[in-house]
Amino acid sequence: MAQTTFAVGHPLAVSVWSKSLAAEAFRKTFIGKFIGEGEDSLIQERTDLKKSAGDNITCGLNVQLQGDGTAGDATQEGNEEALQFYDDNLRVDQLRHATRIKGRMTEQRVPYDLRRVSRDRLSDWWATRMDVAFFNHICGNTAVTDTRFTGSNATIAPSTNRIIRAGGQATDQALTVSDRFDLTHIDVARNRAETASIANGTGPLLRPIKYEGNDYYVMFLHDDQVFDLRTSTTAGQWQDIQKSAMMGGDVKDNPIFTGALGIYNGVVLHKATRVTRGVHSTAGTAVDNTRRAVLCGAQAATIAFGSENGATRFNWVEEKFDYNNQFGVAAGSIWGLKKTKYIPADNSATNAEDFGTIVVSTYAASPTAA
Repeated sequence: MAQTTFAVGHPLAVSVWSKSLAAEAFRKTFIGKFIGEGEDSLIQERTDLKKSAGDNITCGLNVQLQGDGTAGDATQEGNEEALQFYDDNLRVDQLRHATRIKGRMTEQRVPYDLRRVSRDRLSDWWATRMDVAFFNHICGNTAVTDTRFTGSNATIAPSTNRIIRAGGQATDQALTVSDRFDLTHIDVARNRAETASIANGTGPLLRPIKYEGNDYYVMFLHDDQVFDLRTSTTAGQWQDIQKSAMMGGDVKDNPIFTGALGIYNGVVLHKATRVTRGVHSTAGTAVDNTRRAVLCGAQAATIAFGSENGATRFNWVEEKFDYNNQFGVAAGSIWGLKKTKYIPADNSATNAEDFGTIVVSTYAASPTAA
């Protein structure tokens, strides 16, 4: 049976391969399983967009109700609690990358389907870029200023009440070998997430991710922090943490548990190589032997894709060059990603707090053989 071959740039080829690129890119990402359209998603995707490159999008953040309610036959009318929505801004812009085959002789020597190879390599590139942008944002990695690596939005340092440093250190550069990650840091981060209050100026509490009637947070730890955590707990304790991630036949059906190291104190632990290093408080550069673990609640970050991309989120463009002697493929998207921030009622950016993240900065060096 003859194989159907589409000419370079044929609309059907563009449609098929743009869909394939999107499917492969999201399948390969680390963050894809945390993206959803609902307000209980860790990364909320905004889909109601009709924006073009360079546009800013206003995103509403929903704060937990804090009223006392009414009991018995007490009058409810006039005692309603207003829903509180706070705005955050997300910028979307175009990002592209492309592959190019040098010429017909190269095509002859490399007997691969050029579209498939281009899709595979470009989907790898896009998956990596989305993961890098996510962790640059939630870790508050202001050492990276190139928006090609930060989802079209500038990174923002962790807000005052949303960062914990091991040993009570005031800066990341002050962390020492004694300030390694352990279970206490998870407890402290969860406590801060649950006790934050608009009333006392620490911002809204972090809304947990609800599943089967339980409240969960998700924490991302770097490999070196996981090593420190594992070696600071007893063998039985670590096994219990891992076992809890596998208990209950329905738990594994929720993507926040997929690939998790375990669960401790209602915090789902994930190892993530792209958790960033700390940032020097004056030089603004990355600090060696430090990492910023991050505890996340619902709406910790927002992602959006411009409508110009079409239903696939990505566009696929094929071209021939040099009198049809060279073949190239470009894959682009109008997109944006950033962590969310709570802007208080006085609209004062100086009093803004991160909405869904708490950073835990610790000493973390690559382990060496004993």
